[in-house]
Amino acid sequence: MLNQRLFILLLFLIILGFIPLSAQTLEVDADVRARFEYRHGFNNLFPDNADPAAFVNQRTRLDFNYTAEKLQLFIAVQDVSIWGDTRQILAVDGNDSFSLFEAWGQLQLNENWSTKLGRQVISYDDQRIFGGLDWAMQGRFHDAAIIKYKKGDFMLDLGGAFSQESERNAGNDFNIQGFFTYKAMQYAYLKKTWEKSSASLLFLNTGFQDFDINNSADGVSYRHTMGSYFKFPVQNVNFAGSAYYQFGKANAVTDLAAYQLALEGTYKANKILYGLGVEVLSGTDQDGATDNNSFFPLYGTNHKFNGFMDYFYVGNHANNVGLNDVYAKAIFTTGEKSNLLVKAHYFSANADLIGNADAYLGTEIDVVYTRALMKNVKLNVGYSQMFASESMSLIKGGTPNDNTNNWGWVQLIVNPNLFKTDLGASN
Repeated sequence: MLNQRLFILLLFLIILGFIPLSAQTLEVDADVRARFEYRHGFNNLFPDNADPAAFVNQRTRLDFNYTAEKLQLFIAVQDVSIWGDTRQILAVDGNDSFSLFEAWGQLQLNENWSTKLGRQVISYDDQRIFGGLDWAMQGRFHDAAIIKYKKGDFMLDLGGAFSQESERNAGNDFNIQGFFTYKAMQYAYLKKTWEKSSASLLFLNTGFQDFDINNSADGVSYRHTMGSYFKFPVQNVNFAGSAYYQFGKANAVTDLAAYQLALEGTYKANKILYGLGVEVLSGTDQDGATDNNSFFPLYGTNHKFNGFMDYFYVGNHANNVGLNDVYAKAIFTTGEKSNLLVKAHYFSANADLIGNADAYLGTEIDVVYTRALMKNVKLNVGYSQMFASESMSLIKGGTPNDNTNNWGWVQLIVNPNLFKTDLGASN
């Protein structure tokens, strides 16, 4: 399989040299990153009588970008693996970690209109609803088609996707089950930019395959998400915020009505950026709820929000009690090429916990140091600690304990441009 993919990629590059278009360029970039992690309560409360986990995760990605007058082709291939997950002298990768991350073409139809089709990253605004999820080594992509309009400071994207697991002669059941893996998706995204401000609107419709008690496909449930993201300054303070509403069906039998609200203000003085913010994501009561009131941010870069230890909305916390997140942060410029982020979160449940338990869930402290070692090489060092309350166990399972919940990591990113050339005009 690996040899076949490499052959196809080389064939693609050869064909490019024969395309009769002017002003052709070809660029090749690399992204190699390795991250060591020590986990002792990451993503969930650390259990009793267990040992912490430690490993090194690595991504090796190659990006091939071809551009011409009215055409752009982009292909990204990658290998994501854990150090040691394949026997040293194995002829092939035992975990099939090589994959096609992106493969799309964009055609410029005229001065304002274009279309982009294929496997691609969809990312907008602060990446709360749509994001590339670059923190995860594998990233996030969509097999989709987008019609784009841009004129001056206004843009409009109309996108859609229809998922199938294989070619068929009959039926459209979609049996690939994953965390909010959609069968169909359509969206409209509009954005207007002013000198120092911007505002956007998003309308998103996602259809999910339902399954009966025998795990057979049984209809489609549609979840609708609509809302806005905005940025504006007030004197020396920059504000950014969002408001979204979700409705439709949480599943075949449960109605959905949920919301998200967020606002953050930042102020910079003496090489320090200060920030205060709050985010509210509605939830469902643990006792006696018939409808679903739990907002879920779907396809965003959720690691970026609600604490770096990923206790909330990173492959978890769906259909739960929601979250109130009040936070403060400071980014210190520690040198010409380095900075230090310190961030504190105060978490509480948005909906009622079972037995009227205290809504306070815990406090998380995140510290991240970033330094550019040289051109195209960056070092990140992070440490986080969760001070969980007894109520945290009511949404995470298990029983309250006094175990320390912390996480440390070191990451090295190397992303040079390997090759760039002007192919000129073909004969």
